[in-house]
Amino acid sequence: MISANIITLNEADHIADCIASVRQVCEDVVVVDSGSQDATVAIAESLGARVVHQPYLGDGLQKNIALEHVQHDWVLSVDADERLTVEMVEAIRRLDLAATPHDGFAFRRRNMVGSRWIRVCGWYPDFCIRLYDRRRARFGEVKQHASIGASNVRQLEADLWHYSFANLGELFTKAARNFSGRSAKIMYQKGKRANGWSPFLHGLAAFVRKYLFQKGFMGGVDGLSVALSASLNSYLKYAKLLEYQRDPQVLANEDFNKVW
Repeated sequence: MISANIITLNEADHIADCIASVRQVCEDVVVVDSGSQDATVAIAESLGARVVHQPYLGDGLQKNIALEHVQHDWVLSVDADERLTVEMVEAIRRLDLAATPHDGFAFRRRNMVGSRWIRVCGWYPDFCIRLYDRRRARFGEVKQHASIGASNVRQLEADLWHYSFANLGELFTKAARNFSGRSAKIMYQKGKRANGWSPFLHGLAAFVRKYLFQKGFMGGVDGLSVALSASLNSYLKYAKLLEYQRDPQVLANEDFNKVW
């Protein structure tokens, strides 16, 4: 038996399809919502999910909240914009979770822009642990880029759809508005500091890594766009961090309790 764990914030457009997807292998679904202002909670409850209300704590911290509310030891953690492929459903159903020596199972993630599957820039296969035994593993207690700390993981040859961005415009606006701002706040709180060269150097390094080393040039316009977006995100992250150091008014007006 498996429980599903989904964290949400204003995911009314995604939550119904996500719950339907995980229901193929999970009879218990827990949604941890961080204050949605749309119909996310109402939709989730209408579909039989149990909703836990929790102001956003950060990535790993938020995902671990569900562990206090799930009914089963094995937990499938997905984001609202992720869906199980037919192959992933079949792979999970074949597992003998009662006897397995593994404490986690990783799946390949197909990251999408619109309906286009991006296979370059390090976006595929992008193995992520999604199914784990909560008695032996959990997400790291960090605010961003949290991963499950399982010690005996098996990679399964099955994919998870990730509808990352609706279009190229969203690819850039999320990098500029959401991702860079959250990262800058977290870095500042951790005591990390930038200098005048940091935004340029980190932005350039991100572009070179994505476009050249991770073969973004083989992905045409989409590969170039992903590389440019990563560069923009990295540049703005350090530019905003530097702004906190240089401008007391900006620092005073920033809400560091709200990292998203």
